[in-house]
Amino acid sequence: MSAKSTVKIFIDEEPQPIGEFETPINFELDTRKLIDGKHILKIVSKDPTGREGIRIITFTVRNGPAIDIEGLKDHDVIDGVLPLMINAYSKGNQKKFLIDGSESPTSIPSWGWAGITVFFGWAIYYIITSLA
Repeated sequence: MSAKSTVKIFIDEEPQPIGEFETPINFELDTRKLIDGKHILKIVSKDPTGREGIRIITFTVRNGPAIDIEGLKDHDVIDGVLPLMINAYSKGNQKKFLIDGSESPTSIPSWGWAGITVFFGWAIYYIITSLA
């Protein structure tokens, strides 16, 4: 029987691994136990001769409700009174689709207003030239 490599799996800067396994393994990372935000998955492997290898993977957890905001973006420079539209919605229990709150309402973008204006301008022009 050949000796196998082992891996230890760490989350963030925890000194104790969440698991130590012989390779190959299939592992399920339950993100429901982690808070929302940035995290680090560190995998330390050791081969049968004792040499170690490390792999670090950063990831972001977002299990909580998604937050959508219209009217303000990162690094905007603003002044005065700023109207904001804020919506927060969750995935629910993932066994049934929830329509209420699953979409964020948005205002019509400026290119939409421009398109509507051009269309109605063309329609008025068409009606005037057709009657003449």
